[in-house]
Amino acid sequence: MAFKISEECIMCGACAANCPVSAITEGENQYVIDGDVCISCGNCAENCPVSAITEA
Repeated sequence: MAFKISEECIMCGACAANCPVSAITEGENQYVIDGDVCISCGNCAENCPVSAITEA
């Protein structure tokens, strides 16, 4: 998996809304990236308002 969402996630949904392959889903306390679906495009990290997504 190329990207990881950290605990700084504020559950705004911007990452999921901008994922072209729907690899991001809402978890219990933060959004989660499915590494088997992620194409490492970086849209999630570019659109996160709190920089909670980084390359793993």
